[in-house]
Amino acid sequence: MIARRRGSSCAGRGGPGASGAHRVGRRNAPTARGFTLIELLVVIAIIAVLSAILFPVFAGAREKARQAACTSNLRQVGAALLLYVSDYDDRLPDRRDLKQTLPGGFRPWPGWPPSDPRGGWAVVVLDPYARNAGIWNCPSVAGSALGNRPEVLQVAGAGPVTRYWLWRFDRPDNPVPLDNLWGKMDAQAVQDLRVANNPQAGIPDGPADVEMVVDPYFPATIPTVPAEIRGRSVHFGGRNRLFLDGHVKYLRDARTQ
Repeated sequence: MIARRRGSSCAGRGGPGASGAHRVGRRNAPTARGFTLIELLVVIAIIAVLSAILFPVFAGAREKARQAACTSNLRQVGAALLLYVSDYDDRLPDRRDLKQTLPGGFRPWPGWPPSDPRGGWAVVVLDPYARNAGIWNCPSVAGSALGNRPEVLQVAGAGPVTRYWLWRFDRPDNPVPLDNLWGKMDAQAVQDLRVANNPQAGIPDGPADVEMVVDPYFPATIPTVPAEIRGRSVHFGGRNRLFLDGHVKYLRDARTQ
């Protein structure tokens, strides 16, 4: 009797019924499953389509932010110029000497522009009024293809650099050309520009029409512009401009991209 009980017990624990249950349990256990090749390709295609849609949006938003920062820079430059003028009998600066003696000298390039609109002299002259060297560089230009071009970059004395242009202070001639503003009062500047009839400067009605500072640009319509930068501008299709009365305005220009 005792032997039969032991055998019965052993059969209960390890008999055919128990073994079958164990095998069924293993068959029903969930198994890990990875992505198929088709699924991966679909995901990659969706990511590519979303990137193509969103990248221009993000790029445009980033450029708008940089353009706004550039506008702020030019307003600060304008404020510094107005402070200077108020301290010097309402006359604009006349530093034709700096125009010729700053590092690189006057117009260190053979092609366009035909004169030197770089503003290193202004960084030096307006330093007591601006006190922020960062305002002399648009955020869009420093890392661009134009950033280190000799027509754009100018070192102002020992350290600060500028990449803005001042077209109406672009020649060191003596006497001062009619379309340059060295040492002039607002009324004389406007009158001289009218007489000069410079098509690039236009015929101003007052200080609000006289461009003072501008982002660099290289029109596609001028054959002497180097091929690698022809049609290029700091901002997409245009530039920010500071005027003699201190206001800043963006100008779209079909000659640039």
